[in-house]
Amino acid sequence: MRDTGDMILADALTNPTGSNTAAASRLGGAGAPSRAASTGLHAGLDLGSTAIKMLVIDDDGTEIAGAQVPTPWRVGEGGTTDIAAADLLRAVRTLIDLVDAELAPRTSEPLTSFAVAGMGETGILIDANGAAAGPGFAWFDPRGLEQIAAFPAEVREEFAGRTGLPLGAQVSVAKLAWLRDQGTDLAGLRWLDLPEFVVAALGGDVALELSLASRTGLIDQDSGAAWPAMLDALGVDDALLPPLRGGGLGWGTASDAFGPRVAGAALTVAGHDHLVAAQANGTMDADSYHVSLGTAEVLLRVLDAPLGFAARQRLADALINEVRHVVPGKHVLVAGVKTGLLLRRALHAAGISDRAGRDALDAAVMALPFEGELPAGAIEVTGARNDDGVLRLTLHTEASPAEIFGAVLRHSNDEVAALIAAMDREVAPATRSTLTGGWAGMASVRRARAEVLPDASLSTREQDVAFGAADMARRLVSASVPS
Repeated sequence: MRDTGDMILADALTNPTGSNTAAASRLGGAGAPSRAASTGLHAGLDLGSTAIKMLVIDDDGTEIAGAQVPTPWRVGEGGTTDIAAADLLRAVRTLIDLVDAELAPRTSEPLTSFAVAGMGETGILIDANGAAAGPGFAWFDPRGLEQIAAFPAEVREEFAGRTGLPLGAQVSVAKLAWLRDQGTDLAGLRWLDLPEFVVAALGGDVALELSLASRTGLIDQDSGAAWPAMLDALGVDDALLPPLRGGGLGWGTASDAFGPRVAGAALTVAGHDHLVAAQANGTMDADSYHVSLGTAEVLLRVLDAPLGFAARQRLADALINEVRHVVPGKHVLVAGVKTGLLLRRALHAAGISDRAGRDALDAAVMALPFEGELPAGAIEVTGARNDDGVLRLTLHTEASPAEIFGAVLRHSNDEVAALIAAMDREVAPATRSTLTGGWAGMASVRRARAEVLPDASLSTREQDVAFGAADMARRLVSASVPS
């Protein structure tokens, strides 16, 4: 059965009763004024780890309609998690129909433009006809560890410096190697990340977006092209990769396959979700952190230029990525912590499964001093590192759920501080931070991060990724909107 613990928080943002029925729920459109939309309708789709969200804005950037549905993962033994292409496209169609129904009383006009953003690493192989040749694997799926250990020594030694990514099961090449070893013939197939796959299914071009391609392990960050040694290790050539394209550029026009509301819309791939959210928030300055607190907590730092092979190797030792931004010419540092995963499991351990219970626990944690009231070392926590995610608690005394939750937050603070220290060794320290994501809605989480992040503030927008994608769609068709 799918682990829906993190759906509690996503659902609670739009369903104050705390009901978690796994049914579709509304997003930003729920509070939109009841009036006709202005001329253009621009949609943003966010393919998230917990839910798939869609938001429609008008030419002025006003949120008009929105909805979300659960991401239809298939969960197996040992944490294996994948998604069938048919299930993904069925969920997207359901979402489009929900938004269409919400728009119907206001306007029958079709969408002017449509952009898709989403998680990195997860992608789907397609054949010459564009049909899926296998499932997509979640970024946290453990398959592929044996395969990457068998890569040639040169590839393993140079991987981080070339690709900007630590070598692990998370990268897409691990899943490609696993599929190859399970009997999938990679020859003649092409790779698309999930957002690119959905755009192609909508009727758009078959092409890769640079920030998403940067998450695969196939791209040399200095050249921006396929890394030949990695292709050789997989036993493929560069035909595996469709043409590379910058985020927000034209991707063709939508067909009528998903209904008349979408047909004719100008299409684009917005890019990697965290980067799209940062752009939507305006956190593009080189001295800022954009911190997204979802299932994974991600610290994002914008760079004006790549740091180079040696720096990427050092950063990878701390599990920090240096890859391409959705903004042409820009690079980013991306540092991850499994904070949301651990907090979700702490909620489950406390028997909390609704918004009311979460809020009560939040208040109880805030009633304690930040360090708690137990003796030092009374609660030991591990698991927040980005290569871990297994919550391990050692209790040396009786401890309330609030004390345990606070200890998990302090442990994740330690991991965040270690990541910041590693980044500070390569670039000048950041001076401010913007927090986004469902977990940032908890006062106890914000208090914890204020201990380690510079000048932290909370984003005022609920759906940063979907809005950022919709805004990129709007910019695609509006020459009057500054880039």
